[in-house]
Amino acid sequence: MKPAELHTLTGAYAMYALLGEEREEFECHLAACEACRQEVDELTATAGRLGLAMTTTPPAHLKASVLRQIRTVRQEPPHTPSAARTLVRPSRRHALARFALAACLAATAACGGIAVWQYQEANTVRGQVQTAQRQYQQLAEVLAAPDAKTTTGQFAGSATGTLVAARSRNQAVFLASGLSRPPTGKVYQLWFADTGTMRPAGLMDPTRTTAAVLLSGPIDNATAMGLTLEPAGGSAHPTTTPLALMRLPAV
Repeated sequence: MKPAELHTLTGAYAMYALLGEEREEFECHLAACEACRQEVDELTATAGRLGLAMTTTPPAHLKASVLRQIRTVRQEPPHTPSAARTLVRPSRRHALARFALAACLAATAACGGIAVWQYQEANTVRGQVQTAQRQYQQLAEVLAAPDAKTTTGQFAGSATGTLVAARSRNQAVFLASGLSRPPTGKVYQLWFADTGTMRPAGLMDPTRTTAAVLLSGPIDNATAMGLTLEPAGGSAHPTTTPLALMRLPAV
């Protein structure tokens, strides 16, 4: 591999995406390249914080819901050899079938509403998990991009921010740590700075002081990312002075 190409593998190495000879070759390069070592350290720290930021506290009712569903799900019956099944007389088999059908109908009539509610609850939880998985996947792909570059900044107090940009994907990720919670009715909003204008790039969860956000929209010609405090729901244009303005990492 050409030496110039090795510089583009910092993101993939930090995400353990390099294997075999390719990984060994990059580690030899890493031992002699201070810039790549620093970038790998930053990306590794960002990936670790990303995992923390993406953790989700399960709803309080989830445990009780699962326990209720366990009581309604039948265990798989043991396998019965065909020879043993022939010992049941036809009339007896038909009687058992009618009894089982009647029992099922009675259970359905009594518990139908509960079953529908449980189904909806399960679908809601499943949808939340799938959404979180998609978000994490997109964030991980930006971090693992061969050309991912990072920049960090210090905000008011002890808050810090890390901006990761991947020009090949035309996407950026913002990782905040230690932000104070916004006042009631307010939300942190992200912006792309495009040659003097600010383009909306997404809202942060007001309940989180540490969070990872995939910026909405492409990087395109943006040179920086801004953070402002806006009314809940966000604004079309900044209504307050930016709390932070971070330059996008150079290519």
